Amino acid sequence: MNIKDQLQRELIFKTTPKRIISLVPSQTELLYDLGLEDSIVGITKFCVHPYHLKSTKTIVGGTKNIKLDKIKALQPDIILCNKEENTKEIVEELEKLFPVHVSDVKNIEESLEMITQYGMMFKCNTEASKINDKIRFHLKYFQEFVKDIPVQKVGYFIWRKPWMAAGKDTFINYLLTLCKFENIYESHGRYPEITIENIRKEGDPAIVLLSSEPYPFKEKHAFEIGRHTHHAKVVFVDGEYFSWYGSRLSKAFAYFKQLHKSL
Repeated sequence: MNIKDQLQRELIFKTTPKRIISLVPSQTELLYDLGLEDSIVGITKFCVHPYHLKSTKTIVGGTKNIKLDKIKALQPDIILCNKEENTKEIVEELEKLFPVHVSDVKNIEESLEMITQYGMMFKCNTEASKINDKIRFHLKYFQEFVKDIPVQKVGYFIWRKPWMAAGKDTFINYLLTLCKFENIYESHGRYPEITIENIRKEGDPAIVLLSSEPYPFKEKHAFEIGRHTHHAKVVFVDGEYFSWYGSRLSKAFAYFKQLHKSL
């Protein structure tokens, strides 16, 4: 079986991979939803869905700091990585030892492509097709829901000290656009550092979104950034729905609907 990952790197398997290590939280969740729980042998400390995997699978480090000795001991048939979540150095180190599939997801079509690749690789095409059909179904009705909603300017923040926002060519920015939000930092790079004192000059958003991950924003941070805007509404949002791809997308559109209704 020959498979190309989303960086167009060819992987060759004589048999279906049975021992899987996932170094990407959203892809770990996808494996579970594909019915592959028994095939997962290793995950990261950030793989929190479903939560019980943290007590039943080997933790092999984080997404950017791996424990190579634990990975070697598990003798995986394949390791699942992502271009953004994992470093190039990690991928290069691991592929000397084991097959490594690298995803690269910046929009929904690429997410559907990744799910299809997993279906082929792990011989669960039916389950993969069901998940993709569910995502397409909910996407269609969400697009109907937002078609008459006016576009609003937003800033989506992911970090503090330094303040950092989501910018262009990110999955977050793609979903913001889908939600009828105009990202004021779309032209500032992928994850630009921001001087919040300049937020009015840089776009003066009507809404500021503070993500639940990777930084644990609190009310004091909402006040801190809010006083530099022109009466912007500051909203805490679930970062998993804005940044996790895979099967999480089938639930994301209901969350986005509720978000719009609360604004």
